[in-house]
Amino acid sequence: MHYLDESHIYIFLVQLFILMGCARGLGELFKRWKQPSLTAEILVGLLLGPTIMGRFLPGLHLALFPPDAIQQSMLETVAWLGVLFLLLDTGLEIDFSIAWRQRGNAFLVAISDIVIPMVIAFAAVVFLPAGYMVNPEQRMIFALFMATVMTISAMPVAARVLHDLNLLKTDLGFLVMSALTVNDIIGWVMFTIILGVFAGGTASLGPITFVFAGTVGFAVLALTVGRSLSTKLFDRVRDMDLPEPATSLTVTMLLGLMFGAFTQKLGIHALFGFFIAGVVVGEAKSLSEETRGIVSQMVHSLFVPLFFANIGIKLDFAAHFDFPLVALMCVVGIGGRYLGAWLGVTWSRVPRVNRDLIAIAHTPGGMMEIVVALLALEAGLITPQVFVAIVFSAVFSSAIMGPWMSSALRRRAAVTAAEFLEPQSVIAELAATTRVSAINELAACVVRHPSATDRDGIAEGAMAREREFGTAIGHGVAIPHVRLDGLKSPVLAFGRSPEGIAWDAPDGKPVHHVFFLATPGGKADLHVQILAAIARIAHAPENRQRLTEAPDSASLFEALKTLLIEEQRHGVLKKLGAGDGK
Repeated sequence: MHYLDESHIYIFLVQLFILMGCARGLGELFKRWKQPSLTAEILVGLLLGPTIMGRFLPGLHLALFPPDAIQQSMLETVAWLGVLFLLLDTGLEIDFSIAWRQRGNAFLVAISDIVIPMVIAFAAVVFLPAGYMVNPEQRMIFALFMATVMTISAMPVAARVLHDLNLLKTDLGFLVMSALTVNDIIGWVMFTIILGVFAGGTASLGPITFVFAGTVGFAVLALTVGRSLSTKLFDRVRDMDLPEPATSLTVTMLLGLMFGAFTQKLGIHALFGFFIAGVVVGEAKSLSEETRGIVSQMVHSLFVPLFFANIGIKLDFAAHFDFPLVALMCVVGIGGRYLGAWLGVTWSRVPRVNRDLIAIAHTPGGMMEIVVALLALEAGLITPQVFVAIVFSAVFSSAIMGPWMSSALRRRAAVTAAEFLEPQSVIAELAATTRVSAINELAACVVRHPSATDRDGIAEGAMAREREFGTAIGHGVAIPHVRLDGLKSPVLAFGRSPEGIAWDAPDGKPVHHVFFLATPGGKADLHVQILAAIARIAHAPENRQRLTEAPDSASLFEALKTLLIEEQRHGVLKKLGAGDGK
């Protein structure tokens, strides 16, 4: 019998140091190149694993990653913690209440983005040669799994790209995230059922009914009773005045562990429990954006890099690379998800100008696709060749989303936001001390504008939007906004708060600069472009400094108008450069 000794601990610490250092370092470099860190993390695994180092430096590879059962289990345990907490964080990103309130368009887009990719993927893989299957007699279950994995879109990837393009807080981002919420929940329920049926070794009605009832029943119970209890629990934690965010972090982790253990005991995979726990915890409005951000940073800086790097350590990707299969997975996955989302937004009567952007946002497979594929590989549902093809498809779809969406945005007509700003709509010192009073104060500037006919609905509409999806973007900036049919033309107002206003910002900082935008209801493209321009201006520290140093309202108006004109001119030059191939 082998026991854990000091050499195991030494090698384990060296493994952690090398994997985390390389994965985090290369990941940050990839982020600067506007590429997902996921690509870097898997690349590190390929370089250090049997694919590269094991092939060209076998002695060093064996020294760093010896084939010792205890040694391998230590790294595997940490990697599994990574994927469990990744699913918890993914659930936290989901706002089920918002998705439910938006169930008209969001559900239509999500259902279309599930059914159509499933049909396309099923038809494409059901006739694959038997050599790609673990058990050709289970061809239908294999095809169902592949159809399911092709439907799961990567919400974290979409959220990151939308954030980078300053679209996350817009109505377009709101619809995308709501639809992806429904997509994630339905996709994970379907995968859990398929995995449970496969583990039972039969597709007979009895096991299918049991797994289906257990999975759906648990999800429904958690999202109704569990959601209410979670909200009360976090309200109680807040009222007890315990140390924060430490207490909320502990409660969140404990709920994840409890849900995971419960679903694992039921015969449903623990990952589903962690995912649902994240959704339930995310519904607690007393859980601050700062705490959610800390959970995400901890998971993505510590556990996630180790998990994805470890994938490359476990498998020789070169030996199992099959180009025709990889090409098929890329075309079927990306094409199916794009077509499904595009038809969904078309049927839901979303403005034509936003359809392409929403469809592109549904194309990446990303982390979730790889996690699902790894579970299927370890369960013996797919072969290493299929797993490698899914990983390459997920990485490729995540890498192209940012450039693809940027290209789609550049095709829109340029807008000069400065023309919608007037001197009387700029306030150098807001009297407001709360988020509500700040919105009311700036809404009053919009109400005085000649184009405002539905004056009562301006502040009310902005607050309704604020309650559903907070508009603080960090760096002391918030951009409350509203679209109303009663407006004849867009109106932009700005207020500055030297003391700062608590706004539940992602970085936890008070808001000093508040932009208020109101646009006509039928001007979706105009609304998105102005919001994106404001966010780009506010993101630069030197621009915020210029707005802070303006001594009075007149100087503040001139500074802001100049920034808006410069931003519009920069956008035009960018388009010309892109068009000229410069």
